[in-house]
Amino acid sequence: MTYPWTELIRCGQLSGDQVQLVLSNFALKHRPGGRVHRDMDFTAPRPRLPALTSLRFFAALHVVFFHLQAMKIMTNPGWFHDLASIGYVGVSLFFVLSGFILVYTYAGRTTTVREFWRARFARVYPAYLFSLLVTAPWFFIAALKFDIPFFHWAKTHLKLAAFLEVTLLQAWIPPAALVWNVVAWSLSVEAFFYLLFPFLMKAYERMSRAQLICAAVFSWFMTLAISGAYVWRRPDGLAYVDSDTLSAFWLNAVKFHPLVRLPEFLMGMACGFLFLRTRANTKLALPLVLGGVASCAVAGHFSTSIPYPILHTSLLAPAFAAIVYGLALQPRWVAILNVRPMVLLGDASYSLYLLHSMILAIYFFDLKGGIRHKTPAGILLGVVIICTVSILVYRFIEEPARRKLRGKQKVRPVPEAGQPPIQPALA
Repeated sequence: MTYPWTELIRCGQLSGDQVQLVLSNFALKHRPGGRVHRDMDFTAPRPRLPALTSLRFFAALHVVFFHLQAMKIMTNPGWFHDLASIGYVGVSLFFVLSGFILVYTYAGRTTTVREFWRARFARVYPAYLFSLLVTAPWFFIAALKFDIPFFHWAKTHLKLAAFLEVTLLQAWIPPAALVWNVVAWSLSVEAFFYLLFPFLMKAYERMSRAQLICAAVFSWFMTLAISGAYVWRRPDGLAYVDSDTLSAFWLNAVKFHPLVRLPEFLMGMACGFLFLRTRANTKLALPLVLGGVASCAVAGHFSTSIPYPILHTSLLAPAFAAIVYGLALQPRWVAILNVRPMVLLGDASYSLYLLHSMILAIYFFDLKGGIRHKTPAGILLGVVIICTVSILVYRFIEEPARRKLRGKQKVRPVPEAGQPPIQPALA
């Protein structure tokens, strides 16, 4: 059987990289026992999705608002209080978005497993290591010099706690999840996702649309079953738990363990493949995004009536998947998210997430533990400072280190004539 591209190869009209891409995709579609559906064009150009980059900023900002409220800096009641009180769900959005965008970026590319892991390490670890360095004085002084209940486990297992944090393994041990840089547990979870991703891709690429939808729904139900079982069985023996319950072993396992949070990433991957296999219909964007946002608003309003472990761990994952999918359709009305300042904030959102707790503590608390700058103007200035520092870290530490560690990419899919180059959207 003759294929259209065979003549192009014979006449020398394709570059070496193009030939490698075509042949690898042909082998993928025709390998024994394998199956990739014809409606999935791995080689089609994929533009960047700046709206999803900007979305990362709002997810990180939601976490910042949660910590402003948890630290008793922002105490005003009302709708904003309801929104901020569930800011921890912003991490669930990160997990869903991560699965989606990795599929969008890497599906069909000839990147090897080693190259993928190297790219992920270059993306994550420089800013992560910087955050550990700048938060180390507070962590070690608190653990060694003061008798603070929150640091008891770290104090008695200091070497193990430090080892787990540096090696991105802290989330696997529930008492260690929040030591050192408290928000860094999610990076431990993401590292596990990155480890599995190249192998999960092989399974997902064989699924039909119906199977992908079932996989997404099953992933959601699986996490709800775990968090629901905690609420039902109460293994920690606590009648009531909330975001201030920090030392309950099994609650921390439900909230932070990589295996428990994996289904949110799997849902994002399923949505990513559905997106690539489905003809874009921008008319769906508005109902998807509005439906997702409305679900979050309802959850925030009724948050006191929803069991905390269920709300914390993936209850809103379908809503986040709808928002991500809707914005990825790139309707015209998302243009405000595509402007360069918003995209820059999205690019810097990783550093913002890692550093905001430390900056909040320095700016809002005096040496005696008193809270200052509680006025609206003071809070706004604090948020501006966090954003500014994050942009500087992104520009002068995170990105230069990433480029150096990642090195030159050997193979990239080459787009059709007249199309923009395929670039890692959020790689």
